Amino acid sequence: MMTPQQQLTVLADTLASHDGVTHFAISQRLLGRGDFFKHLRKPGRDIRFGTYDRLLRKFSERWPADLEWPADIPRPAPDTPTQDVRSA
Repeated sequence: MMTPQQQLTVLADTLASHDGVTHFAISQRLLGRGDFFKHLRKPGRDIRFGTYDRLLRKFSERWPADLEWPADIPRPAPDTPTQDVRSA
């Protein structure tokens, strides 16, 4: 089983290869900075669950239809609109 860090780097590398760019470009597109995956690859690096979840959703939303999602990485279900409980 892959760690969350490994899952995100596999997604970044797969998408980068498909698009003909580097993981720096994928990081820039998703996060607005190009060094995220470089730092995530360093030994002992960790990631917060919220960051992992947000990135996994961003990958899923932007994943090309002609590229198969890696089978060993769970893909999040598309977001469905929810009612704001403050307005209920």
